[in-house]
Amino acid sequence: MKDIIIAIDGPAGSGKSTTARLVAQKLGYIYIDTGAMYRAITLAFLKSGLEFNEKNICKLIEKITISLNYTPQGQITLLNGEDVTEAIRTNEVTNLVSPVSAIHCVRNKMVSQQQMMGKNGGVVMDGRDIGTVVFPNAQLKIFLIASIETRAKRRQLELLQKGVNLTYDQIKKQIIERDIYDSTREISPLKKADDAIEIDTTNLTIQEQTNLIISLAQKKILEINNE
Repeated sequence: MKDIIIAIDGPAGSGKSTTARLVAQKLGYIYIDTGAMYRAITLAFLKSGLEFNEKNICKLIEKITISLNYTPQGQITLLNGEDVTEAIRTNEVTNLVSPVSAIHCVRNKMVSQQQMMGKNGGVVMDGRDIGTVVFPNAQLKIFLIASIETRAKRRQLELLQKGVNLTYDQIKKQIIERDIYDSTREISPLKKADDAIEIDTTNLTIQEQTNLIISLAQKKILEINNE
């Protein structure tokens, strides 16, 4: 049975990471959280105390290693061997991750690493440019969307569960600003691939959107293996 590459893209709060993780579990695939990789670089920069500019960040990434390990409890992110799974989800990292991930040297290094991780198929990878840049030939491409209001509520709940107390208006403002930045940046902007299937998750539960994507994936797997 030939395995496929499933690319799930979409803006912050569309549910792509949780959905991608559950889809991978159901199919027995490997889940690759590309956002965690960019967040790890951002955390390394914040810890460095360096002035924010492209030259400093490009020097920094040559000195760090980022890896994703898989445990019975789920995927963990390692920065130079240190588990930073929780540390990369702070508000400070969230506020800076878009500018860091837009830098050419950062994007090149991460895209190369992501392509190596998924080259043999059997992966579910989520991000903002998976179906357009990282794996433009992915057999199944999904683009998740949701209303700003829904995404802000989801993110607020997620942060509250981690002990971060931001107002709904603060989170909504952050999401709007990040959408604009991500969709207008020069390098690997957030956009829907021409052959991606768009799913509006505004009124869907995580389980509903997961089941929908699993159904699409199983259909695609059968098609490919019957060719």
